[in-house]
Amino acid sequence: MTTFRIDAAVADAFPDTLIAVLTATGLRGREPWPATTAAQQELEQQLADGTWQPADETDPRIEAWHTAYRSFGTNPRRIRPSVDALGRRLTKKGTLPRISPAVDSYNVVSVRHGLPVGAFDLGQVTGDVDIRYADGGETFTPLGEPDAVEHPKAGEIICTDSTDVLTRHWNHRDAHRTRVTEDSTQVAFVLETLRATADGHLLKAAVGELQELLDGHCAQSAVHYLSPTHPQAAIC
Repeated sequence: MTTFRIDAAVADAFPDTLIAVLTATGLRGREPWPATTAAQQELEQQLADGTWQPADETDPRIEAWHTAYRSFGTNPRRIRPSVDALGRRLTKKGTLPRISPAVDSYNVVSVRHGLPVGAFDLGQVTGDVDIRYADGGETFTPLGEPDAVEHPKAGEIICTDSTDVLTRHWNHRDAHRTRVTEDSTQVAFVLETLRATADGHLLKAAVGELQELLDGHCAQSAVHYLSPTHPQAAIC
């Protein structure tokens, strides 16, 4: 059993937070995911046609994250929220990255809805998962850099399990240990907004879209929501 929690101090600082944790078990990452491929191609074509573009830092959805980052001492134009960085990359290159079916699925949902989405391989998570302020003693090994060790500064918002940090700057970058690969069979996808009053419907639409992309390629899925009034959920 793994419990996801929003720390009380984070909930107090961001009272309109809504986080969805979508779990998928029995995930089959080595088979074709044609619906995900089609969704990527559709979004890229819409961008090329000029009928759609990713949310940028002037959009209230992204601006809220920039404000949050600044509140805990991170410059969001140098260290960007994941959805902001992904949208900028898509605008520049015209294509989304192709990594693995599960990662590709949450990336297309993230950029389409302008919301941060990430994921953890639950087989590699130890203990419970907390979104909290760092105390300065934590360690973090960045995705793709298994030999590197960083130390989040005190006051930075992190997502961490009982071993070390899973994401820095709330949702800027994932850890190498809990990365999702084609061989991950039990995964927690995390979708977030700081503007539940205005964007809660977008978050729930994004959850539904991601669940549809996953359901043809896993044994089962389930969704749990966290908020300041319901700050924890036992997910598995």
